[in-house]
Amino acid sequence: MITMPKVFVRRGNRVEQDRVAPQDHTVAKRIFSKSVLGLISLFMLVPIVIVLLSWTQPVADIWTHMREYILPQVLKNTAILLLMVTVISGVIGTALAWVTSMYRFPGQRFFAWALMLPLAIPAYVMAFVTVGIVDFSGPLQTGLRDFGITTAIPSVRNVWGAGIVLSLAFYPYVYLLARQAFLSQGRRAIEAGQMLGLSRSRVFFRLALPQALPWVIGGLLLAAMETLADFGAVSVFNVDTFTTAIYKAWFGFFSLTTAAQLAALLIGVVFIVVLFEQYWQAKRGNGITQGNNRRFETSKPAKLGMTLLCTVIFLLAFLVPFLQLIYWTAVNFRQDFDARYIDFVINSLLLASMTTLFIAVLAIVIAWVKRQYPDKSTKLMTTLANLGYVVPGTVLAVGVFIPIAWLDNQFIAFGLTSHQVLSGSVVVMLLALSTRFMTVSFQPVDRQLQRLTANQEAAAKLLSDSPFQRWRQVVLPVLSPGVLTALLMGFVEVMKEMPITLMTRRQGWDTLAVRVFEMTSEGMWARAALPSLLIVLVGLLPVWILLRQSDKNG
Repeated sequence: MITMPKVFVRRGNRVEQDRVAPQDHTVAKRIFSKSVLGLISLFMLVPIVIVLLSWTQPVADIWTHMREYILPQVLKNTAILLLMVTVISGVIGTALAWVTSMYRFPGQRFFAWALMLPLAIPAYVMAFVTVGIVDFSGPLQTGLRDFGITTAIPSVRNVWGAGIVLSLAFYPYVYLLARQAFLSQGRRAIEAGQMLGLSRSRVFFRLALPQALPWVIGGLLLAAMETLADFGAVSVFNVDTFTTAIYKAWFGFFSLTTAAQLAALLIGVVFIVVLFEQYWQAKRGNGITQGNNRRFETSKPAKLGMTLLCTVIFLLAFLVPFLQLIYWTAVNFRQDFDARYIDFVINSLLLASMTTLFIAVLAIVIAWVKRQYPDKSTKLMTTLANLGYVVPGTVLAVGVFIPIAWLDNQFIAFGLTSHQVLSGSVVVMLLALSTRFMTVSFQPVDRQLQRLTANQEAAAKLLSDSPFQRWRQVVLPVLSPGVLTALLMGFVEVMKEMPITLMTRRQGWDTLAVRVFEMTSEGMWARAALPSLLIVLVGLLPVWILLRQSDKNG
C-alpha cells in the first residue's frame, strides 16, 4: 500500500499536518495555470476561427460582382504594394544601417537615432500629408507657380504613390534590425576581407550582407505584414486592397459574410508571410553580440554623400511631414478646435487605457505560466494567444463583431432585451483591440521576466512562504520595467489604431484616429492635422523606448 508523505504547514503559532500532499498542490496548480492560459488562447483565437468559418455561408451574387470588378484589382494592388515596400524599404533601411553603423561622417550620431523617428508617424498620417503637399493647391505646386513653373506634378494618388509612402513609413523596421546585425559584426571581419584584397563594396556584398541577411529579411517581413494590415494610407491614395475591400463589403454592400470571407483570404496571405518570418527568425536566433564598432574613415565626397542620403530620408520620412502638421495645426487651430475635441481625446484616452491595462494583466499571466511550465503545449498556447498581432485590424473587427452580433440577436430572441446592447459598444472594440495588440504587451513583459534567475526564485522561497510576499519583494521589482514598457507601447498602439475603432464603434463615438479618417476622406487635409499631431506626439514614446533598447543591444 502506497502512503502519501506527510506535509506540515505553519498556521499562526501552530504547526499542523496539511491535508494535501505537495504533489497534489503541484498538479492542481499546473492544471489551473494551463487552463487559464488555454482560455486566454481560445479567447484570442475566436475571431480568426469565426472569419475562417464564414466560407460555410456562400454569398454567390455578391461574389460574382467581386470576382469580376473588385478582386482582380485588389490582388494586383496588393502584389504591387508588397513588392514596392519590400524592395524600397529594404534598400533604404539596409543602406542607412550600414553607413550609420560602419562609417564616421558629419551628423552620424544624430542620424543613428533620428532615422528611427518615422515610426512615430502613422502611415495614414504620412499619406495625407504627402497628398496635401503635392496636390495642385498644396504648398509644393503653389510655390512652383510663384516662381513661374507651371508644369503639373503627376498625381500621387495611385498605387505607386502609396508604395513610396508606405516604404518611407516602414523602412525603420529594416533599419533597426539591420543596424543591430552590422554592429554585432564589428570591423574585424570587414578588415579581414580587405586583407584578402576585397574592396569595401565587395566586403559589404560578400561578407557583411550575407551575415546580416536573416535580420534584414526579418525587418522586411515585418514591413510586409504592416503593408497588408494598412487601411488608412491606401484609403487616402484611393487604392483598393484587401483591407479597403473588407470595409466596402461591410459598409457598402452591407454584407458582413462577404467581408468575413475577404478577411479569410487575407488571413491566408498573412500566414504565408508569418511562416517566412518564423523561418528567418529561427535562422536569426539570438546571436547579436557587441562587436568592435570603431567606424571607418572615408573620403570627404563619400562622407558628404552619406550625410546627404541620411538628410534626404530624414526630411522626407519625418521632418517635412511633422513640420507640415505643425503649420496646418497653427493655421487652422481656432477654426478646427471646438468642444468635440474634448470628446475625441477622452474617448481615445479611455479606450487606450482600458485596453492597455487589460492586455498588460493578461500578458503577465501568460508570461508567468510560460516561465513556470515551459513545455510544448504551453509554447503552443502562448503562440496562439499572440497570434492576433499578425492579423490586420479589419479582419479582427469582422471576427469580433460577428459573434457579438449573434449574441445580441439571441438576447432579443429570448426577450432579454428589445435592442442590441453589445454591438457597437466599447466591449467590441476592447475585445478586438486586445486581440490585435496582445503581443505588444507580452514581448516586453516576457523579456523582462527572463531576467529573473532560478537562483533568485529559490532564494525568495527560502525568505518567505507567502507567494504574495515573494511577488511583491522579488518578482515585481524585476518585472516592473517590462510592465511599464508594455503599458506605454500598448497605449500608443491603441491611440494610433484606425480600422478596428472605425468599423466597430457606435455612431458618434469618435476618437482622434476616426477624426483623421473623416477629414481625409473628404479631402480636408489641413483639418486632419490637429488630431494627427496629437497622435504623433504620443507616438514618440515607443520610438524613444525602441531607441533605448537598441542602444543597449547595439
